[in-house]
Amino acid sequence: MRADDSPTEGSASRTERGKPATAPAPVHVAVPSIGVSSSLMRLGLNADRTVEVPPPDKGMTAGWYTGGAVPGQRGAAVIIGHNDTRFGKAVFHDLKKLRTGADIAVRDARGKTTHFRVTRTETVDKQAFPTNRVYGATRSRALRLITCDGAFDKQGHPVDNLIVYATAR
Repeated sequence: MRADDSPTEGSASRTERGKPATAPAPVHVAVPSIGVSSSLMRLGLNADRTVEVPPPDKGMTAGWYTGGAVPGQRGAAVIIGHNDTRFGKAVFHDLKKLRTGADIAVRDARGKTTHFRVTRTETVDKQAFPTNRVYGATRSRALRLITCDGAFDKQGHPVDNLIVYATAR
């Protein structure tokens, strides 16, 4: 997953005086229809400018990409989680079962929960990852959930990504 073109739009709100105010960070994600309930770790960029993913030993924990929007703010917010790791099933193992209209709830550090409605899903080859579609500017309050999917390459790594697109209710 590349984030070279990822905007920071939406990662802050405005105070009454017009100065940027930092929105509270997300701390939890829940997808009731598939049994997901996870705290969120912060993710940034690796040295090669790809987005970090949670470490394999934290497979049951999803992560929020801090280079995008804060969930609930205008822009594309991205939450990443493993499908499987060498330790077994991971937090987004059943993400492929998610259907259009499903609810995703993201709670922030102040206890406010924003609900998102799934609008579509797609599976893409990692070599043709749709960076602009996932991280690009949007005027909506958008959320993307990302995990690995598909067949495995010779090194045992999944060749595809599953992307869930959702918008705030």
